[in-house]
Amino acid sequence: MRRRDFLSALIGASAALGSRASVGIAQPTAVPVIGFIDSSSPEVFRREVAGFRKGLAEAGFTEGRDIVIEYRWAEGHYERLPALATELTRIPVAVIAATGVTAALASQKATSTLPVVFHTGGDPVKFGLVASLSHPGGNVTGVVSLGKILGPKQFELLHEIVPKADPVTYLVNPKNGVVKSDTTSMREAARGKGVRLEMVEATDDSGIDGAFAAALEQHARALIVQVDPFLDGRREKIAALAARYGLPAIGSHPDFATSGGLLSYGNSLPEVYRLEGQYVGRILKGMKPADMPVQQSVKVEMVINLKTAKALGLTVPPVLVARADEVIE
Repeated sequence: MRRRDFLSALIGASAALGSRASVGIAQPTAVPVIGFIDSSSPEVFRREVAGFRKGLAEAGFTEGRDIVIEYRWAEGHYERLPALATELTRIPVAVIAATGVTAALASQKATSTLPVVFHTGGDPVKFGLVASLSHPGGNVTGVVSLGKILGPKQFELLHEIVPKADPVTYLVNPKNGVVKSDTTSMREAARGKGVRLEMVEATDDSGIDGAFAAALEQHARALIVQVDPFLDGRREKIAALAARYGLPAIGSHPDFATSGGLLSYGNSLPEVYRLEGQYVGRILKGMKPADMPVQQSVKVEMVINLKTAKALGLTVPPVLVARADEVIE
């Protein structure tokens, strides 16, 4: 049933039952509305949204049956997030699920009363989302992924396959709220290996083309893609450009490797979204964000594309292949 039809049916039922309230028929319970705000697009995050729904189901809620979800997608345009968050508060919704620190901050600014459940790779304390991980203390709580250690681990994995790659180029989205901390972590990882790290930026499709042109000018020998909703949403394009220019590249999303990138390594986003959905469900049952410690998701996935490695003239160490969750041959 479509959401609009579902709501219409509920309104009609409410009216019908309301007219008979005088004879002792109970009023229907209002169906909770969840606001879901994401920096990317629904086409990109189908698996992740399925994970969110799974978490809700584990908490006892099924979309279209006993909850309604209002989705708001920024389609990679981060500047839209404040308006989208405000729009959700005006519906109003019972709780907001916000993906990424930028969406979470926009939601926090839009409301100080409605519960907000985030997931982010950044430090929610540093960004002012919560007072502490164990005692959030306000209307915001959520799930954190490995974030700060993920980038250095990606660098390490790429270095195992192409140890002589120098410089390595880091593709980032400067509009991402955690870009400074991500860049700092990556620079430390490069310094530890005695490798020069160069930066290129992209905030739109033309920017991605320009970033690759800049990487070639820097004589890049390998590429790391920041964990970012917009860049994740362009993973096929980035993987194709990396292949065209002969750059060994690592991203965070499994589809980056299946699209032709050398490898991917990152948090299991369906699992992160599942945990977020569980927390939203608990709030719908009466729990308060201030009393819900921030969770950490530690499940990661690694995919290696041996076809791409062969095309690049690279040999992937057998020990690395054995550790992969999926190998494309």
